Parts: sequence; C-alpha cells; structure tokens
Amino acid sequence: MEDLKNKIGKGGLLLAALGIISALLYVFNYNVRLLAWIDMWGTTVGWVLRGLFIFGGGALFYFFGREEAED
Repeated sequence: MEDLKNKIGKGGLLLAALGIISALLYVFNYNVRLLAWIDMWGTTVGWVLRGLFIFGGGALFYFFGREEAED
C-alpha cells in the first residue's frame, strides 16, 4: 500500500511540474505537446486547467508523496 501512495505522490509531482512548465512556456508562445489540447477551448479555460494541474498535483504530492516517519 505504501508503494501505491508513493506512486500517486510522484504522479502528482509530475502533474504539477507539467502545469508549471506549460504556464511558463505559454508566456513565450510555446506549449508542451502533451498539453496542447488545453487551449482548444480558449485561453481562459486553458489557464484554469493549468491552475488545476498545478494545485491538484501539488495536493496529491503533499498528501501522498511524503514518506511516513517510522517509530
């Protein structure tokens, strides 16, 4: 079970990193190919989805990515 929690945490970190990279590259008129579909519904929805990736991935990493302290 601990291995699954660790993988979910790493997935959350990846999701947050992709959101941050996508937001930074969008400022320079580039985009991550994997996330090019984000702007299909418009700029506002694209920024909302980027924010959800960042905060959702960060939350997954915060709750599942940390290792439990052993007694």
